[in-house]
Amino acid sequence: MHQTIQLGLAVLIGVFGVLSCGAGSQKSTVKTENSIVSLSFNADSSYRYAETQTAFGPRVPNTKNHAACRDYLSERMKSFGAKTINQDCELTAWDGTKLKATNIIASFQPDKTRRMLLCAHWDSRPWADQDSNPANWRKPIDGANDGASGVAVLMEVARQLQAEAAKGNQPVFGVDIVFLDAEDLGTPKFSKKEDNEESWCLGTQFWAKEAKKTGYQAEFGILLDMVGGKAPNFVWDYYSMQYAPQVLQKVWSAAASLGYNSSFVATQGGAITDDHLYVNRIAGIPCIDIIDYNPGNGTGFVPYWHTLDDTMKNIDKNSLKMVGETLLNVIFNP
Repeated sequence: MHQTIQLGLAVLIGVFGVLSCGAGSQKSTVKTENSIVSLSFNADSSYRYAETQTAFGPRVPNTKNHAACRDYLSERMKSFGAKTINQDCELTAWDGTKLKATNIIASFQPDKTRRMLLCAHWDSRPWADQDSNPANWRKPIDGANDGASGVAVLMEVARQLQAEAAKGNQPVFGVDIVFLDAEDLGTPKFSKKEDNEESWCLGTQFWAKEAKKTGYQAEFGILLDMVGGKAPNFVWDYYSMQYAPQVLQKVWSAAASLGYNSSFVATQGGAITDDHLYVNRIAGIPCIDIIDYNPGNGTGFVPYWHTLDDTMKNIDKNSLKMVGETLLNVIFNP
């Protein structure tokens, strides 16, 4: 992903009012179709899923690492009881390279008409083109935060959906979890070509066109990207506000009720070209982006973004837990 517009920060109390603030909680008590259950997101489990992904090495399309991680993710989602499809596609990168990519689509309660979309990209960037050392610009990154963290949260959510279903606890919505490919192959800064918005999120553009063609529709969507960093600052990006303000309110209110309002800040950030843009623009599904925004850094992101330092040393279990518990709350209290 990349930031396309730098906007001044402005507290948006006038848009939605003040979000309620609650005490921190280890568990969230929510209603399902049949009962009231107490949910607790397992951050240790989520952290291990991130570790496993990065252990494959950089997950760049057309590599063995990428294929091995694809098989791992697909099999794990099947093991969680989801109806899982590998959506293979051939995509074209900014320089004309043909990419063998796969979007992994895992559906819970696939027969339900009402649906909720959760997504994250699972590939990692082939170029550390934001690294302080130009000698590293053409080296691939681990993508521990930028890619693996969002997938890791959704894998743990999937595991817990299976566990709750075994107890007879089902959310009102069917949940579709999509691991999107080829998000991070946008035009590198060392290229002489002008950065093109549509060179990013290639797998999502393909998925969204197929979703529109087949008539798939979800009532709303939530994208996770860079959600595992230390002391995250999740704000409202411009496109989320433009396309899905009601979803922002829903998610940030859920986070505040859990005591996470210091990290989920009801403040306007920049306009970020990320997977949610094409979910909104092409598929017509109101979708927001939960992404760590760093206004003090020139890129708008964490200092190790698109560098060789995007490794597991920067992943914080508390951040995974905050995002995971918020998602579980939204899933069972839509």
